[in-house]
This record gives sequence, structure tokens and C-alpha cells, in this order.
Amino acid sequence: MAPAQPGLAGYIAGWGPPSVTPAGAAFARQVVSQAGQTVRGRERAKNLLWAAGKLADYGMSLGLDPVPGVLLHPSVIERFAAHSPGLSGPARRTLRTNLRFIARRVVPALAVPDAALPRERAKRPYGPAEIAGFLALTAAQPTAGRRARAAALVCLGAGAGLAGRDLRAVRGADITRRSGGVVVTVRSAPRPRVVPVLARYHDALLASAAWAGPGWPAAAGTRPGAT
Repeated sequence: MAPAQPGLAGYIAGWGPPSVTPAGAAFARQVVSQAGQTVRGRERAKNLLWAAGKLADYGMSLGLDPVPGVLLHPSVIERFAAHSPGLSGPARRTLRTNLRFIARRVVPALAVPDAALPRERAKRPYGPAEIAGFLALTAAQPTAGRRARAAALVCLGAGAGLAGRDLRAVRGADITRRSGGVVVTVRSAPRPRVVPVLARYHDALLASAAWAGPGWPAAAGTRPGAT
């Protein structure tokens, strides 16, 4: 296999994050370098190196030798994808795809078809009647603080499509009027993004933001002294 592009080869040769053991990083550099010119770009190389490094650390924890013919064997990749701790379903599929890519180029004689991994299905969206029911529940909360946080939770979820850490990170100052509408600045990722809010949720969300204040969570947590 031909070597990677000159600039990329230097990046691969210097790769070694603290989250991967030195032996795991050495294995990752070896196999990604062997993948050669099929690796396009630094971001692609980074993803392949990370997958190979995690595989190496997992395999060595089981007593396996950090050599391509052992760690890139289909059975080892499948075991890693299915049983390595602390990984979400999408992460397992992505890591396995990247490892299979490396294996097909470094140890092509071992290539076999992929086994199926569980795949999450998108849930049916809530209908207008269900959303109306949720909003009615928010209005029935016993204190102003609970009503405001519950309303923000519904409005940010149904009106802006936010969930998880995106939703928890929203502060009062992140909810603003702009160009005749209402937008939310989502700051949970390294690069903040602006998300528009559906019109039917504008008033309730702005009221919740006003209650929360600029620096406090709109949909989670509490303000000192607030109820």
C-alpha cells in the first residue's frame, strides 16, 4: 500500500493523545499509515487513529497482542464494537465502520461481511394535542419557577428541537428576538449555533427567559431564592 500524503504522514506520525496508551497510539499510527493514500484529509485520519487506538487498548486489556493480524481480525472488531464499555449505539457503529475500513486495507485476507448491530429508530413526533396537553401541565405547576422552567422545557423541545445537553445549556440570555422572530443560541458544542423557534412558542419561551434571567438555565436548575 502506498504511503499517506506527505503532510498527512507527519500528522499521523505525531498522533498520541493522552486518552490512548502509548502502545495503543503506536498501533494506531502503524495501521493508519499502512492504509496509505486511501486516507483523505486530517479529520479522516484523526477518526481512523482514534478508532484504532481505542481498539488496541481494548484488545490489550484482554491480553491480545497489538499486531494487525490479531486486533484487526473480524471477531475482535465485532467484540470491541459490541462490548467495549461506555459507548453509545451510534459510536459503536462509527468505530466499527472505521476499523473495517482499516482492516480491508491492512489485512484484506481477513475481510468478512459485517454483522448487524442494533439501530435506533426515530420516535414518532408529538402531535398538536399532545403538545397542548404538555403546555396545560406547565400552567398547572404550583410555583412561578416551576411553571417557567416547565414551559421552557416544552418550548425548547417542541419549538426548537433541542434535547439533552443542548437543552440543559440554554440560559435566559440565549433566548432573543431577531428579525421578527425568536431564536435560541445553543452553546453546548464548541461552535455555538442559532436555532429558530416556531411562532406558537414565542410568547411562552420569552416569558420563561425573562423569569430565568440572563445567566441562569431557562429549562433546568434553579435560581437562588427563586421558587
